[in-house]
Amino acid sequence: MSINCSLWQDNSMSVKHFAFVKFSEATEQCFLLFTLILFMFLVSLTGNALIVLAIWTNPALHTPMYFFLANLSLLEIGYTCSTIPKMLQNLVSEARGISREGCATQMFFFTLFGISECCLLAAMAFDRYMAICSPLHYATLMSRGVCVHLAMVSWGVGCIVGLGQTNCIFSLDFCGPCEIDHFFCDLLPILALACGDTSHNEAAVFIAAILCISSPFLLIIASYGRILAAVLVMPSPEGCQKALSTCSSHLLVVTLFYGSGSVTYLRPKASHSPGVDKLLALFYTVVTSMLNPIIYSLRNKEVKTALRRTLGKKKILTLSSYAFSIP
Repeated sequence: MSINCSLWQDNSMSVKHFAFVKFSEATEQCFLLFTLILFMFLVSLTGNALIVLAIWTNPALHTPMYFFLANLSLLEIGYTCSTIPKMLQNLVSEARGISREGCATQMFFFTLFGISECCLLAAMAFDRYMAICSPLHYATLMSRGVCVHLAMVSWGVGCIVGLGQTNCIFSLDFCGPCEIDHFFCDLLPILALACGDTSHNEAAVFIAAILCISSPFLLIIASYGRILAAVLVMPSPEGCQKALSTCSSHLLVVTLFYGSGSVTYLRPKASHSPGVDKLLALFYTVVTSMLNPIIYSLRNKEVKTALRRTLGKKKILTLSSYAFSIP
């Protein structure tokens, strides 16, 4: 159903409000997708929050690798919370509008968390490289101060790129149509609604994607290339297996995140289609965020042990509180 944009324009004829295209006219399909996304959203929030809590409350996990993992979980929480609540509302409500300022805010936070995650995954790969290739100097080279600085740089780069990309796109005029054929205010679907020549803005988005997605990915490849070379010359199979096991979870997360992100933002413009873009958006915003805590908890004995302890403490505290509340 077409939405009358003229109701949402001021005297300058620039669109001040947008509306998301309805996913389907079939109510059953919308409700089914709503239920599925809500389930994955709750699993993602619970899993990532538990990992942060487990790392925070267990001194044995106060190491660089788990410090970065806690930051990754915080990024995943922000990543999903910036997009999924509005996505869920659009699936079951007729009020699918969003203001220009609200759309810009959503785009900023989505870009911030996404780019920060790219950089943080590179920092995590560097940490594994230092742990395996320079074990004697690892504690000195990856001190708490160094880890904090790497995390701050990751968040800082995300913030700068988020501000730059959002300003680049929303400095344009939007004359209509105002319908966003997507689940949230992503860069390319909003840019497609702008008036006039947007080639320079598209180039800026593409260059930022190349620098902020490809550059960290190349650092990850280089780190794991050195790790593989070091592992191949290890004398004992046990040491080789242990070294690789510490990297397997991270490699799987990198594959999921970069695979979907690269296909979305680095493929040619002519190959973009709303249906494929929506499917990819669901994957890299919902599915990967849900799978990350599962991957790290199932493939890491220390995390599983810490989660059991954390959940055990919470259960004891809950039972104690209940017991004291009984008159």
